[in-house]
Amino acid sequence: MSFRISLDRLTVGLVAALTLTFALPVAAMAQEKGSVDPKPLPPLANPSDPATPAKELFGRVNEPSEMAARSIGFYSRGCLAGAQALPVNGETWQVMRVSRDRFWGHPNLIRFLERLSSRAPEEAGWPGILVGDMSQPRGGPMITGHASHQIGLDADIWLSPMPDRRLTGKEREEMTAVNMVREDGLDIDRSVWTPGHLAIIRAAARDPGVERIFVNAAIKKALCREATGDRAWLHKVRPYYGHNYHFHVRIACPDGGEACREQDPVPPGDGCDAASLAWWFKPAVLHPRLNPHAKPRPPLTMASLPPECRKVLVAK
Repeated sequence: MSFRISLDRLTVGLVAALTLTFALPVAAMAQEKGSVDPKPLPPLANPSDPATPAKELFGRVNEPSEMAARSIGFYSRGCLAGAQALPVNGETWQVMRVSRDRFWGHPNLIRFLERLSSRAPEEAGWPGILVGDMSQPRGGPMITGHASHQIGLDADIWLSPMPDRRLTGKEREEMTAVNMVREDGLDIDRSVWTPGHLAIIRAAARDPGVERIFVNAAIKKALCREATGDRAWLHKVRPYYGHNYHFHVRIACPDGGEACREQDPVPPGDGCDAASLAWWFKPAVLHPRLNPHAKPRPPLTMASLPPECRKVLVAK
């Protein structure tokens, strides 16, 4: 990943103390293609300017920090020290969109993905899983695609089984995942949905390290309808916008990770009652009207992140 600029060109101003605010994750764009020949990002004119968006700084770092592994801050407002890379090829997993350089995570996330993928053949009848975006080498905000995935504890898993062969570099960048949701958004597409999809999400949700899972509301509806036996795992599976091509796994803050801010507990119950799901299928929610006059939220700067993130950004 030598196309990113080196660390010694990154200098940032002094950061202020952070007031953490909760922000829900946004769906990654599973269909956005990568590149087999990625081009370098242009140098920043003034990276030390306090107004420089943090995503522009973290997005130009191509190596993890030589620090102990720590998730710092909140899932949507933080960074990652001592990140570990998920190898792009495993016996039961393959990393997609390698050119994005987003296959980094806290060691707990790496271990989870190894566990889940190893269970895919028995649980779902899949040869393995396809792993989408995790985090950047030092976490932090991303230039495109996510509000969360900042502290190395989030991963997108494609709702397409891993093929029983090694994908080429071109396929990893340009192959598309399968849309599991009907065009009207009211239910899953039964022509592509299989028991294996339920099984792999169930296997992920039953893992004790998983804090919650985000799926499209139509997928949540299908899981509620089709799950049998022990249904306790369903309470971790939460509906959210998008997520019709992949499911988003979020694992809990590591034990002893005082710098990591936990998310509020998952609400009680399995979330399958009509009242819990009905809102997601209202026309205004399925087909929201965009306000052309709405101003976009200003991007996070280093002053918006925990002070420790400056040390992570500039460390060797």
